[in-house]
Amino acid sequence: MKLFRRPHVTRLDEWEIVAEGVRRRFLHDLSHSCMTASWPAFIAGAAMVFLLFNAMFATLYWFGRDPIANASGQAFIEYFYFSIETLSTAGYGDMHPQTHYGHFIATVELFTGIFSMSLMTGLIFARFSRPRARFLFADRPVVAQHNGKPTLMIRFANERHNAITHAVARLWAVTLQTTPNGGRYLGFVELPLERRDNPILALTWTVLHVIDENSPLYHGARTEQDLDETRLVLLVSGFDEKAGQEIHARKTYRPGDILHGRYYVDIVSPTESGVRVDYRRFHDTRPIRPE
Repeated sequence: MKLFRRPHVTRLDEWEIVAEGVRRRFLHDLSHSCMTASWPAFIAGAAMVFLLFNAMFATLYWFGRDPIANASGQAFIEYFYFSIETLSTAGYGDMHPQTHYGHFIATVELFTGIFSMSLMTGLIFARFSRPRARFLFADRPVVAQHNGKPTLMIRFANERHNAITHAVARLWAVTLQTTPNGGRYLGFVELPLERRDNPILALTWTVLHVIDENSPLYHGARTEQDLDETRLVLLVSGFDEKAGQEIHARKTYRPGDILHGRYYVDIVSPTESGVRVDYRRFHDTRPIRPE
């Protein structure tokens, strides 16, 4: 009888990728599993492993003959508490090993505790030290005339309000394409931008893609079904001067998200000492002609 494994589901923004028939072993990629798990799942898993370790060592103490001094009544819970003190290297001193068997198990547990605490410290440090971008992307792209040509516009900003140097933006069209023999594959086409580099991203940035005959978004070159299956993926990267790290972010849009014949509302206004950015209207748009 052949056993079927539960399919693995990965979400990339609004896309759902279902992988079937792939053997994923948690322990074979333990570091990646710990790094990609959510914080609640990570903490719950660490607590479960901690309790299991203590229960295992408490059972080993329980098998011995009076291995721990001052353990009242040889109760399992007393050995469990002593295991927690030993594994965490707390060592309150009210209970201690008094036989060779007890010292041996305590030695093994101490080594396990030191190793597991070092591993946990490294994992927590790695999770906190990972560079995380905080970019704010507009809810809807817009298409309007720019320099006399229909242009796709997407606005975004750095939510941390610090300078991002050497910022780079790349826009991709991702779609399911069909080969001449009927096969299907995921195709990636980069959409050229009028300006894809920004030396210092301090305020907002609106990337521009001209929709001409060579653009995958040009209706005359693609069928409606192809356009419906297309996703726009905006990738942004740069160097965060505050954190001293390279950061990356992405945003995915559907063709139905695009607003035609509208511009973004201006949110930058001059002041006596500089400029003011009104993020309360960051996602707002206006028609080409004022209503």
